Amino acid sequence: MRLLLEEIINTLDGFVELRYHHKEFRSLRVTQGRVESTSARHRTGVGVRVLESGTWGFASTSDCTKASILQAVDAARTSARASAPHRKDPINDLPEVELAKGDFEMPGVDDIMTRSIDEKLELIVKAEASARAASTLIPSATAGYNEIYAEKVIVTTDGASAGFRYVRPEFRVLAVAERDGERSTGHEAVGVTGGWECLFREESDKLVGRATKAAVDLLSAKIPEGGKNTVILAPSIVGLMVHEAVGHTVEADFVQSGSVAAGKIGTKVASDIVTLCDSGASELIDGAGGTIPVDDEGVITQDTVIIKDGVLKSYLHNRESAAHYGVAPTGNARAWEYSDEPLIRMRNTYIRPGSKSIDEIIANTKSGFLLDGPRNGQADATGEFMFGVQQAWRIENGKLGELVRGVTLSGKAFEVLQTVDAVSNEFKWDLGAGHCGKGQPAKVDAGGPYIRCEAMLGGSQ
Repeated sequence: MRLLLEEIINTLDGFVELRYHHKEFRSLRVTQGRVESTSARHRTGVGVRVLESGTWGFASTSDCTKASILQAVDAARTSARASAPHRKDPINDLPEVELAKGDFEMPGVDDIMTRSIDEKLELIVKAEASARAASTLIPSATAGYNEIYAEKVIVTTDGASAGFRYVRPEFRVLAVAERDGERSTGHEAVGVTGGWECLFREESDKLVGRATKAAVDLLSAKIPEGGKNTVILAPSIVGLMVHEAVGHTVEADFVQSGSVAAGKIGTKVASDIVTLCDSGASELIDGAGGTIPVDDEGVITQDTVIIKDGVLKSYLHNRESAAHYGVAPTGNARAWEYSDEPLIRMRNTYIRPGSKSIDEIIANTKSGFLLDGPRNGQADATGEFMFGVQQAWRIENGKLGELVRGVTLSGKAFEVLQTVDAVSNEFKWDLGAGHCGKGQPAKVDAGGPYIRCEAMLGGSQ
């Protein structure tokens, strides 16, 4: 396909971007010993963007022939010309940047794609049965397996010509515990970019065990009092906060719309011991769920330092926003399918690890809570957030105490980050089984070390 797109691009004038995308989705789900759903679908086509008359035009086609792609180029040009009079800030030039050339093969593709559906189904059948067998207090459970396989080729008139493949498998289990009319749930999920061993670096039995234990233990847990508290956030909660309440505020299109990060480059927004990054590829990636070698504009991805030693250093950019701010693009242009236009999206967002162990941090905490297991929540352009937490343990005089439930965590992200006084040397990716929504889905990941900070906890009144 790359040869065909190169042949077409060499006949075109102006700036044109051709993006071939073949994508396959598979999903398996088991509940109560029954196979509840199995599905498979695929999408293949070419997305076309042109920069003409100071604005973008976009079109796509599912017919990957030369004639149809050229028709899509014409349709994109027509769209750009029609919308140009209504654009207030014309795009004059795109910044020069190193563009990707060649093939960027990612690990695990053959491993996942050659494993049979029967093997994957057997995995979740056993996991679901094991969850129900773990306790008489667990009447129901669900286990699921999903995978996304994709091939991409990006070719542009200014020099990009790259192709790559990847696979993103996911496993999840949910256990429901009941007693005397009370109900609680425990949930564990993992998602990666890579093969079977990467997905199950921690055995599925251990994930099932944690989910069932959480469900049963939470039946007896009390609801804590609310108020401002010292909290130690596990990597899962750190990841949720830095993705939802920080990462979105520094996406350059949101910045231009007036997010809390606007105008704050060079400003102290966090504790000196906080360094926060978003990366397509770095030494810490190792199978993270949002890993990409090249973005959907043909820009080679990098490790973008958003906050360094507490100071805001960079926004996340595509080529257009980079031109607006006079900086280099960061490789954050991503599109979900061929029929979607690339948007500025995160990839893998994280806080870099520190020097203390989690045991040291707990031992040096006089009073507070350890929080783990993200549930649903929300954040907005001000960086204000509220998240549900699956499990929380009291800390008294440096020791973990009782488990409590029904906890919510809230605050303004930059204010919370300024209170960070301890960062662990342990590190974990923990949001690879989720999707980020911003007009279109995106596979992302987030995580980090344990951090100690101050935030509001919601509980009983």
